Amino acid sequence: MTDSPLLIADHGAICLITINRPEKLNALNIATLDALHAAFDAAAADDAIRAVVLTGAGPKAFVAGADIGEMAGLTPAQGRDFSLRGQRMMRRVEKMPKPVVAMINGFALGGGLELAMCCHLRIAADTAKVGQPEINLGLVPGFGGTQRLLRLAGRAAVLELCLTGTPIDAARAQQLGIVNRVVAAAELETETMKLAGQLAAAAPLALRGILDCVNVGAECGIEEALEYESAQFGLVFSTDDMREGTRAFLERRKPEFRNR
Repeated sequence: MTDSPLLIADHGAICLITINRPEKLNALNIATLDALHAAFDAAAADDAIRAVVLTGAGPKAFVAGADIGEMAGLTPAQGRDFSLRGQRMMRRVEKMPKPVVAMINGFALGGGLELAMCCHLRIAADTAKVGQPEINLGLVPGFGGTQRLLRLAGRAAVLELCLTGTPIDAARAQQLGIVNRVVAAAELETETMKLAGQLAAAAPLALRGILDCVNVGAECGIEEALEYESAQFGLVFSTDDMREGTRAFLERRKPEFRNR
């Protein structure tokens, strides 16, 4: 669709999803939230795709936030619905059975940081800035920002970022555990695609098991989480990929995983 807010391109086993609203600094409106949900549904269902990279178009922003123009006239009930819509989309990303890497090329503010945090890994350009500035608009983060930031960076960091609304640079974000890696802006795409390629070449059923274990463990007690991990560990012994991986190790060669 020519009017889609997304650009989607496959690079071998990697699906590159680009939010394409540079004139709005890739702000998230309802159409974009729905398009992202559909794009991740499609990537999850496509057996040829083994990793996803998410980024924003243009040199300035990954996503600079939710679309303020669209939000400004909402009623309380509509505001809650908008929040729930965004949260559903971001849970879709978080629960993807394939690894998702956020390529943070510029501002990731408000809904943009919330979107990045629901991805499994985050690589930021050294020029990027992240933050939750909703307080400056009289708003509360609505797409999961208070909760994911709490889990990634801890209580002190979430309160600092959300109560002050002041963005931080990529280096500070890495110190807090909000981003995994920081690279020179000129190397961002190369390094992100290299990481995505590494993930795409890994055993996909084991990757899915790891993602499931982390998601379950983040939301339950340690005993239940350990039991789930053991179940996943046992389950992969039924796969051809596990046999191939162990055989390749013993034969001192590179494994060829076939997602079965």
